[in-house]
Amino acid sequence: MQTRILYTDGKGSFTETTWECPPCGNNEITVKSVFTGVCRSDIDMMVGKFGPLPINMSGHEGLGQVIAVGKNITGVKLGDYVATRGEPAYADQYNVRCDEYVLVPEADPKYIIEPVACGINIINQPLDALIRRHGHGKRLVILGSGFLAWIAYNALQLLKLQFEIDVVGNNNKDLWKDKLIPDPVGKYDVVIDLSSRSDVFDKDILNADALIVFGAQKEITTDFSNLLWKAVTMIFPSPRNPNFIMCMSQGVKWIQDGDIAIDNFWTKSYNRNTEWKQAFEDGINRPAKYNRGYIEWDQNA
Repeated sequence: MQTRILYTDGKGSFTETTWECPPCGNNEITVKSVFTGVCRSDIDMMVGKFGPLPINMSGHEGLGQVIAVGKNITGVKLGDYVATRGEPAYADQYNVRCDEYVLVPEADPKYIIEPVACGINIINQPLDALIRRHGHGKRLVILGSGFLAWIAYNALQLLKLQFEIDVVGNNNKDLWKDKLIPDPVGKYDVVIDLSSRSDVFDKDILNADALIVFGAQKEITTDFSNLLWKAVTMIFPSPRNPNFIMCMSQGVKWIQDGDIAIDNFWTKSYNRNTEWKQAFEDGINRPAKYNRGYIEWDQNA
């Protein structure tokens, strides 16, 4: 079926065109879009910081309503709402593979789960390495105080991992209150690096056998000497982790149970038909009180 879609060629803007959505496969569902989060990586692609994806991979922070179910799919029915990590969530409708969606209780932006699951995955993917290092007196620092940092911090608490935690950053001070510090203090057993900082490469903040979890893109030149000397372990969490679907399910449960409150992160909704260009402009310019924006489809259309 031919449908509308938003995509970028990496030259500074998103464009609307049409795209042929394939028939629903046996191991897929088809959803019509309800909400799609405007991810920072979409903005980076738009401004040319890295190569744009093909049209059929435009948008990944989706929430949709099921309109078709493949014959091998169970546990979901027409009319259900699902959070997706499959692309292209900037299309009016799209197909989602069986391991790339989770049921959500309602169409509410707090259930745009993919970015929440990314924060949980920052802890879940290296969980065995974290467990080996936690305990009395063990120290962990989160570099960065944005959305992913907040989710990762809460996941550490909910999983009851025992660390003395520092959070280094300048953003979201109202949320973090007195937890933020401007720079790392002393040495750490674990560094969760969600920033553009270069501390782990050029400062003496690592204990021997430290774990570094990288969750942000960096432009760093290094010979890795500091990391080799400390015998560190580096882990790079990704939604391509086969257990990412578990992080999505965990995110739904924690939000539904009130263990993680993220309502204040989705600060701006944009009408798909009339405001979609503004959604991407605000993603670049980040006006006052803007945190994360999402595009909303008219469900009566």
